[in-house]
Amino acid sequence: MQYSFMALLSSFAPMVAVAITALVVMLAIAFKRSHFWSATLSVVGLNIALLCLGLQAFDKWVVDYVVNPLFVIDGFAQFNMAVVLITALGSCTLAYGYFETLKDNKDELYLLILIATLGAMLMTSATHLASFFMSLELLSVPMYGMLAYTFLRSRSLEAGLKYLILSATASAILLMGMAFIFADTGVLTFGGLFDVMMNRTYLSPLLVVGAVMMLVAVAFKLSVAPFHSWAGDVYEGAPAPITAFLASVSKVAMMALAIRFFTTSAVPLLPSFESALVVMIVLSVVAGNVLAISQTNLKRLFAYSSIAHMGYALTTLLSVGKGSTGVISVYMAIYALTSLGAFGVIALMSSPYKERGHTSVSGEADDMRFYQGLFWRRPVLTAVLTMMLLSMAGIPLTAGFITKINVIFTAVQGMQFVLAGAIILGSAIGLYYYLKVLVGLYQKPKANLEFDAHGQWGIKAGGVMLLLITALIVLLGVLPNGLLQLAQFAVVG
Repeated sequence: MQYSFMALLSSFAPMVAVAITALVVMLAIAFKRSHFWSATLSVVGLNIALLCLGLQAFDKWVVDYVVNPLFVIDGFAQFNMAVVLITALGSCTLAYGYFETLKDNKDELYLLILIATLGAMLMTSATHLASFFMSLELLSVPMYGMLAYTFLRSRSLEAGLKYLILSATASAILLMGMAFIFADTGVLTFGGLFDVMMNRTYLSPLLVVGAVMMLVAVAFKLSVAPFHSWAGDVYEGAPAPITAFLASVSKVAMMALAIRFFTTSAVPLLPSFESALVVMIVLSVVAGNVLAISQTNLKRLFAYSSIAHMGYALTTLLSVGKGSTGVISVYMAIYALTSLGAFGVIALMSSPYKERGHTSVSGEADDMRFYQGLFWRRPVLTAVLTMMLLSMAGIPLTAGFITKINVIFTAVQGMQFVLAGAIILGSAIGLYYYLKVLVGLYQKPKANLEFDAHGQWGIKAGGVMLLLITALIVLLGVLPNGLLQLAQFAVVG
């Protein structure tokens, strides 16, 4: 099928905007290094991409939904691209304040963020094994540099190297799985794979092995148990804004890609696929929550809780099929926003590259003891972190409660009672460690002040972004109709 140049351009306009922004930032760096202009150009470009996406979504532009054999632009892709762009914008605003006092080069960080964001956007619309792998690598390769960007800190370098080695291994497994599937079926498109498998009367061992290898690679990228061992160290070692990017942009894009692949191909119909996924979900819910209980480092705590959240989200994949993809998309969107808010508080509280002084020490405020009594000196910032924790825990009047209830209802509707019970049990365990952090926020403050946010944090870009996210989490929790309408829109076409 042939498509006109203008039709292709209008369909890919958000991705083109991000790609052009990356080129503009690169040229700006070549002429004159400026942290301010690199960050500003990146934010402007991401906003332009978001505007283009809005024009598409509201039918202001004519869009070919089946763009070509590699990509498809539907409501599911548009919704997840919007989440990717919004969370990437949030990560950029946090990165500006966080790296402002870094004495090394800062500009290249925004190039890496833009390229990774472009890869994440392409992942949401990939419908071909080639675009699956290429877009995933376009996200993953910049992540290696972003995680180890502050390489003079041993923990950051360790995080980058560990993610590089393990992620490259997972990518190799993924590629080998794709090769096995292509060798057996002769097709690369998700839809073509569905047609071939549905017309077969026999089961090929080569196809089964390939599907298992792809499932393992996807599980690693999502930090689903038992392929989760990298999460704690990588989350802890990476700079806080980059951890926020990993927990939001990367997870949303990978989940969107996995959902589209599993729902449009016939891979889930393979024998024992459902059983394997059920085991992985239950292990993720149990292991993630149990490991988080003993943590005193907030970044590690959020890392292990993310394992459980990935298990919650994947539950609906086995429940109803394509109709549940909207529920997963909305769940991931709220999880990404709350993760961005939680890591944003850590970024604002940290003074990673400041000289030691009487008010702060150099380093990240990622230990729970640094937040003891925070309410008594930063009540508004405490309210932000409180709402993020309550939403992650699934407490009523937050958006996290609405999305978690929807996941449980979908699991029950799909007769997945074991998984629904696992979600309820995991949420009960999660209450303990989330409330443990909350209690510390309102305790008697410590005599010596080790870390503190800037006095005017609320009027800076990162602070304004956190306040907007908090307002959105509360608004969608009190008035959930918007979430329900989004779930109907964000369905795989």
